[in-house]
Amino acid sequence: YTAEVLALIGENGAGKSTLMKILGGIYQPDAGEIRFADKPVAIPNVKSSIELGIGFIHQELSVLDNLDIAGNMFLGREPTIGKWAKLIDHKKLYKMAAPYLQKLGLNLSPDAPIKELSIAQRQIVEIAKALSLNACILIMDEPTSSLTQSETHILFDIIRNLRSSGVSIIYISHRLNEIQTCADRVIGLRDGVNSGELTKDQITHDNMVRLMVGRNIKPAQRTQQRTKQGDSLKVERLKTKAWPNYELSFEAFSGEILGITGLVGSGRTEIACTLFGVDTAIDGNVYLMNKRIRLNSIADAIQNRIYLVPEDRRNTGLVVDMSVMENLTLPDLERHSHCGIIRRKSEIQAAQTQCSESNIKASTIYMHAKNLSGGNQQKIVLAKWLSLKPKVMLLDEPTRGIDIGSKEEIYKLLRTLSEKGIIVLLISSDMEEVMSVCDRVMVMHEGQISGILTQNECTEEKLMNLAVGKSV
Repeated sequence: YTAEVLALIGENGAGKSTLMKILGGIYQPDAGEIRFADKPVAIPNVKSSIELGIGFIHQELSVLDNLDIAGNMFLGREPTIGKWAKLIDHKKLYKMAAPYLQKLGLNLSPDAPIKELSIAQRQIVEIAKALSLNACILIMDEPTSSLTQSETHILFDIIRNLRSSGVSIIYISHRLNEIQTCADRVIGLRDGVNSGELTKDQITHDNMVRLMVGRNIKPAQRTQQRTKQGDSLKVERLKTKAWPNYELSFEAFSGEILGITGLVGSGRTEIACTLFGVDTAIDGNVYLMNKRIRLNSIADAIQNRIYLVPEDRRNTGLVVDMSVMENLTLPDLERHSHCGIIRRKSEIQAAQTQCSESNIKASTIYMHAKNLSGGNQQKIVLAKWLSLKPKVMLLDEPTRGIDIGSKEEIYKLLRTLSEKGIIVLLISSDMEEVMSVCDRVMVMHEGQISGILTQNECTEEKLMNLAVGKSV
């Protein structure tokens, strides 16, 4: 037995999550067998999966903020003292946790509160928890989706150390450049079927794309757009609540895609939240088409036809327990109602049209949004605003956690929007994305604009230097 990093790739809806849930004992297979150490095994429940040594690191971390590190690692397995009271033996608990943290290079005390940790540190705690369960196979689902570039490198070092110590990794990601960096082997899934395998020397971007979608993906072609005089979103001396000591001034024009990038916590999302009225600006002015507008609430933004596609689509972009149709028509119910009563026929027709135009793949418009793939969920969030004829679209990490095919569809849609004269602001931590999609890129560093580059000036080195506060 030789430990390895096996990457599992496929479009949203290809079957990756279903396969992982089978290995985790949540779903049962309809046919076939699972072999572990060359022996057929059954995984009827989660406990059986854990006993086999299978651990999971989910994209949405499941740590509890009200507990410390050790409490999260050994939740439900805490050592106790006392014959009757069964009190937690904290001294022993911290002693049990320390070696795992040390092995993963997390230089924090086991009694440190989880709520004070960064996303990357919380992820390491999740890995430590899995190792404390004697995991010999660790499944990582989009582990870098919320990490900075430096934090991603730290995770890769941890993965290499785990592999060296005999732990195998199943690495699920849509970031193909990361897979090229860390994977020993790649397995592709397409429509629930194994679509092929790549060995280490065969792992290239084009080979992985063909494995996932069965064809080469042609990137959306950029077309030169001439900005219209006066058609712009102009921000003057804006102060956000997160960075009250700094003023932001910039202009986004009709016919272009303005990218906003920077490291996590640099102030990118705060701009979007302020322009959409989620947060009220402390000071400054915003002009749309040369007219000063007020953005003290979300209602103000919607009235001015400024719409936001938020970073966390499941919690703030969708009502996941409502249907596809209900999500699509929710922002515009007035148009589909009469005397306060929803006209179902109008709602159905609108939802079917939007599904068709945005290529939303759902078996029926009545299925719950939570049962769709990430890419199709994101298309719903986009489509519900597009029906309201936007003037400005704010998109915060719109391609996070979605496959390359869906990404290209969204990129083409953004280009189409800009060609129609809609002002598009694309917030992204993916340097490759902003370089290939955006006409200009505004780089943020600690609440300030550290530079604005045209598409021809953009290089990864320049973007990274500006992101860490260096000049270019």
